Amino acid sequence: MTSTAAGIAAREATARAIRAGNASDTRKAAASRQQLKSAQALVKVLGNMRGAAMKVGQTLSAVDLGLVPEEIRPQFQEILASLQHDAKPVSVKAIVKVIEEDLGEPLRSAFSDFDPEPIAAASIGQVHRAVLHDGRDVAVKVQYPGIAEAIHADMQNLRLGLKLLSVIAPGIDTGAIAQEIRERISEELDYELEAANHRAMARAYRGHPFIVVPPVVMDVCRERVIVSELIDGRRFNEIRSDIEIDRGRLGEILIRFYINGPLRHRLLNGDPHPGNSLFMADGRVAFLDFGFFKTLSDVEIRQLIASTRATYEGDAHALFDVIAGLGALPPDPRLAEPFLQNYQTIFGWLLVDREVTVDAAVTGEMMGAYSRMRNADGFQSLTLPAEHFVLMRAVMLLIGLLGQLRARGRWLDVAREWLLDEEPVTELGRIEAEYFRARPYPVLA
Repeated sequence: MTSTAAGIAAREATARAIRAGNASDTRKAAASRQQLKSAQALVKVLGNMRGAAMKVGQTLSAVDLGLVPEEIRPQFQEILASLQHDAKPVSVKAIVKVIEEDLGEPLRSAFSDFDPEPIAAASIGQVHRAVLHDGRDVAVKVQYPGIAEAIHADMQNLRLGLKLLSVIAPGIDTGAIAQEIRERISEELDYELEAANHRAMARAYRGHPFIVVPPVVMDVCRERVIVSELIDGRRFNEIRSDIEIDRGRLGEILIRFYINGPLRHRLLNGDPHPGNSLFMADGRVAFLDFGFFKTLSDVEIRQLIASTRATYEGDAHALFDVIAGLGALPPDPRLAEPFLQNYQTIFGWLLVDREVTVDAAVTGEMMGAYSRMRNADGFQSLTLPAEHFVLMRAVMLLIGLLGQLRARGRWLDVAREWLLDEEPVTELGRIEAEYFRARPYPVLA
């Protein structure tokens, strides 16, 4: 057994023993120290990985709140931030080689200026600031050289990292996370597909009053290179501790982009993690990264609204009819009530007619309900259709963002517009309705 593996086993045993009994304050403190050491070791294990390691950080950065013990939560978030943003950059020489191979021309032919220092790290690449010959400032996202070949090795090392994770956050579904990472990485390797997704979303929000999707520059996008206009703004980790921000307003913008938007323009982006948004000085929010994406049909829209409406109305059989009708569950009516209860836990924060502060308790309850549902009798075979899976994933990651933001609002007022087909009642809702009234509908690529 390696020293790393032995350390994992020891920490796991200690944490398990403490959780099993009525631990004293001293022993609980010891458990917290062990969990924090595990978090630090997790970064060390994943530090030399590329795609899979970054995806772990991105996934957990939005869901850790309710699963990680409160005593170590702030430190754990800092560690996750370092996993996302402090990745060792690839040399500019190697990055330029990828760009020139994909474009089939020298770097200077595409860009009048190219900053050798990366401004951000993506899950399988890094981002550089550049200037086009027409004077536009752009962000150039470039895949790491050889990243496709490195993914297989990453997945082997990931097993150690996820074992550490089970010590840090007891009860987290590491198997589901591993499956998620396997599926996401293969999709994200296709930058040409992502560029097309990005272009469709940018068209849908062109000129929007408080949502920005930077235009993509298709002429210089290739299989391993995506170029979009540069956006200046603060990262999520910067604004969440800012006492001056209007948390309710930012929370509503996030909900409108990730939930309301897809049910209007049919473009569903399932990747709301902290690194995919920038908060601009004028109050607008910019959204980035469209690798995990689905264009919805009218039938899929109706199914999503019907299942959410049944959840809102507490109609277990109507909900079950929708989900079982899609082949996601066996036609056993005994599953109807427990399925409704779990759906109400997952979506309840959005569907109650009162103000709700999304915090660690709400996040933890939702994550726990989802894990219990997946492991309960009769639900092991649950296979949600792609549109339901992408939306549920978006909701789960979104609630993690709202929880870290500690956003408070009457979120049902935001959902009423598509759930109950009512006129908007919030200021942002009225502004957005006016914007969309002046545009063709639906907006597709």
